[in-house]
Amino acid sequence: MSKDSAGLRKRKGQAKEKRQGSEGDELPGVEPTTSATLNALIYFLVFCAVGGVIYIASPELIKGLVLEFLGIEAEAEADYYSGASLVPNWWVADVEKRDAVVNAFKWAWHAYERDAMGDDEYHPISGKGTNLTSAGGIGYTVVDSIDTMLLMGEPLAEEYKRARSWVADKLQFDCDANFNTFETTIRVLGGLLTAYHLSGEDTMYIRKAVDLADRILPAFETPAGLPMSLINLAQRRGSLDKDNYNLISTAEAATLQLEFKDLAELTGNEVYWEKVENVMRVIKKARMPAGLASIFLSPNDGQFVQSAIRLGSRGDSYYEYLLKQWLQTNQTEDVYREAGPQLGMYDDAMNAIHNHLIQKSITGNFIYTAELIPERSGPGGEVSWRLTPKQDHLACFIGGSLMLGAVTSGALISPVSIPPKMSELTDQGKRDWKSGVELVRTCWNTHDTATGLAPEIVHFRIKSDGMDQMMGSTAPHDWYIKGARRGEFPPYDARYMLRPETVESLFLAYRLTGDARYREWGWSIFRSIEKHCKVETGGYATVVNVDEVPVRLEDKMETFLMSETLKYLYLLFADEEILPLSQYVLNTEAHPLPIFTPNIHTGFS
Repeated sequence: MSKDSAGLRKRKGQAKEKRQGSEGDELPGVEPTTSATLNALIYFLVFCAVGGVIYIASPELIKGLVLEFLGIEAEAEADYYSGASLVPNWWVADVEKRDAVVNAFKWAWHAYERDAMGDDEYHPISGKGTNLTSAGGIGYTVVDSIDTMLLMGEPLAEEYKRARSWVADKLQFDCDANFNTFETTIRVLGGLLTAYHLSGEDTMYIRKAVDLADRILPAFETPAGLPMSLINLAQRRGSLDKDNYNLISTAEAATLQLEFKDLAELTGNEVYWEKVENVMRVIKKARMPAGLASIFLSPNDGQFVQSAIRLGSRGDSYYEYLLKQWLQTNQTEDVYREAGPQLGMYDDAMNAIHNHLIQKSITGNFIYTAELIPERSGPGGEVSWRLTPKQDHLACFIGGSLMLGAVTSGALISPVSIPPKMSELTDQGKRDWKSGVELVRTCWNTHDTATGLAPEIVHFRIKSDGMDQMMGSTAPHDWYIKGARRGEFPPYDARYMLRPETVESLFLAYRLTGDARYREWGWSIFRSIEKHCKVETGGYATVVNVDEVPVRLEDKMETFLMSETLKYLYLLFADEEILPLSQYVLNTEAHPLPIFTPNIHTGFS
């Protein structure tokens, strides 16, 4: 691995100030009263000198002591925003940047519409579309993108009309093939529901959503009530995924709830609600001792199966939806929040993440989320957990999510200030806010590559890794792309596949703080996408190695580019009236669903 291929820059450590004090001695030949006065003067000067040194090293410490002495509460948020550029009118759109994102969406959509309208996926270099099954597709890209057009408004009015006509006239789900239950729910069902809400309640979308949801329901027919990974939409029959050893992904099972609950509220059909809420009941009952969730569950007894614990793939959106389910139902479901002596599922999980997964890098003091890998050892095959300093780009949702949780579940008042005052937050809220801010900063730091784009997976340095001995001055200082050696074909870890998680957190962080740096970081990421991912004939493609310039591109434009990445960038630069966080919660595919007080009550504890 070379210094260039690791995509790292040297970062300076924090120097610690040595603080010294001295005592003045009594001077001979001086009268006692004069000596006492002189001693007092010397003590005062020493006190001022020491205080000055401490103030230079830690001004907030001195400020806090002074305010405490005066009886004024010190606000801890200064730790994160002193010297930061808070935008006076933060809720106003940055029109130039917002419109640049709109043009990027048009560049992607027009290429897809020209070459592959109606196909599930698009390949911009070859100018072709493909479907997910041999039996045909279900309009993944169209339905996943349509609410972004509605949000962008008049500039996409004609494109929206054509997309709506395709959904109304050509979208059908009678496909005799297996589709992924989770992906179909978050992308297609979620897209239809959001199109209904944002279009002024166009009932065409609800009819399509009900048809699709009814075809998905048989996936829940397992002994534990957990949804099978695959669903044949024509035969209405679920099946387990052999590639996952017939187990059920925790994130996939626990990331259907927002969509089915919204549909239940709209239609009054309680079956939708009961199916997905039972999944949460099963998971709560199966709680692992530490409060974390491994990435696989058994479809038979609903228990966690010994497998990795992480905030990346197959784990991420489980944690995301613990908060969002509580927000979606207007904070009425106490099972997700602290209720009496028993911690709610969200509070329990956030405590566990802080206790077991959040780590700090050895040089730059960046906090990150590690993984726990189970290992058997000893004569009895005892299980131990190995902490691995690996973080998926997918895990970058957690920074913004923690900040959102801090000002809602961790708030003492509602609404909190922007940015929040620490006096407005509980102890857990303060902790989660600070962790969220730092995790956003870490994810932004992983864009420190040759392209300015973050890799799919990074590993962080630990003291025992021995890299300094092996590599000397070329050893990475904080994080690196594993296996990205010069002259070899780049590993999967090195790619950037147009993922949205960092810009998702930047959007939330900006809305909750008004801090200009989040817009600046988002603009930098957007410019890198434009420079390195844009295809000359239309569309955007995956970068094979983020630390290689000129780039090599893979012929694929993921649907979440238009559904999530460009949507979050648009929202970052749009005014606050577009999707206020007090009125909407976004599903894991960035489809916004309205917050409501449920008419259906099937709560569990």
